[in-house]
Amino acid sequence: MSCNDWRPTASIENIRLRAELLTKTRQFFAARDVLEVETPLLCAATASDPHLQSFSTCYNGPGLPAGTSLYLQTSPEAAMKRLLAAGRGSIYQICKAFRDGEYGARHNPEFTMLEWYRVGFDHFALMEEVEALVQVLLGLDCKFERITYQALFESYLGLDPHRASLDDLTCCAREAEVSTGLDDADIGRDGWLDLLMSHLIEPHLGQVVPVFIYDYPASQAALAKVRPGEVALAERFELYVTGVELANGYHELCDGDEFLRRFERDTLQRKREGHFVPGINYRLNAALEAGLPRSAGVALGFDRLLMLSAGCDSIGEVVIFTVENA
Repeated sequence: MSCNDWRPTASIENIRLRAELLTKTRQFFAARDVLEVETPLLCAATASDPHLQSFSTCYNGPGLPAGTSLYLQTSPEAAMKRLLAAGRGSIYQICKAFRDGEYGARHNPEFTMLEWYRVGFDHFALMEEVEALVQVLLGLDCKFERITYQALFESYLGLDPHRASLDDLTCCAREAEVSTGLDDADIGRDGWLDLLMSHLIEPHLGQVVPVFIYDYPASQAALAKVRPGEVALAERFELYVTGVELANGYHELCDGDEFLRRFERDTLQRKREGHFVPGINYRLNAALEAGLPRSAGVALGFDRLLMLSAGCDSIGEVVIFTVENA
């Protein structure tokens, strides 16, 4: 560590741009009567998603047993859903989120997230609102594209992602020289789909106009509702702008029993991959049991949006201090 790297990594122009976009974001939600809230970043439970790793700390003080483990939240999702279940209506939050091990041109382990929930919306209605906000913040005047996950894979790779065999996926990856350095058996079906998406499809997405991808495999639902059918589909979407994944939204799961089943599924995967296994978020489960209203929610990477607005190639150009010089 050098004492010579004390200066901010972001320019004063980008610092001013951040302030401007934050103001516009708050004006956008105020006009729609969506309430701004603030929930704890330090909590007793953390995300079970196998793709997310949490920072943990130890609390020694009044109110809790000595040595209680607490976690810096990977997103405010759980606390905001507890507010929804308590009847607080449509809400949004601009906050810091933390993810261990994530650093690069589009990642910093501490980052700014915009997350909001709309009571009475499904994921299609929320896509419309996400589009309206991004148009305002990026100064766009175009209709965003929408394409299903299946149509995307068929268009770029000639594969049906819901029906293709594991051999089909691995052969496609090998032909395209997508290398993992891992044993094929350790990757799994969703792992191969993720690799094909990130290496062969993602860089092309949203290059002309932003694009929403929706109707993901049920196995990638996270905490989204799953729509039954010949092929069960997760009612979630992602937004891409010039190859950058900007937002991830769900038609929200409201079933407490299903929440526990998905937690168990995540736990088994985390154990297989040698990751820390968090305890059940019983407060979130109780909120779902009490009754989460029909709603849709989305998390948007605010630093990435700022990066796109400023025309930068790296988050380090818009984050005032990155982890390297914090």
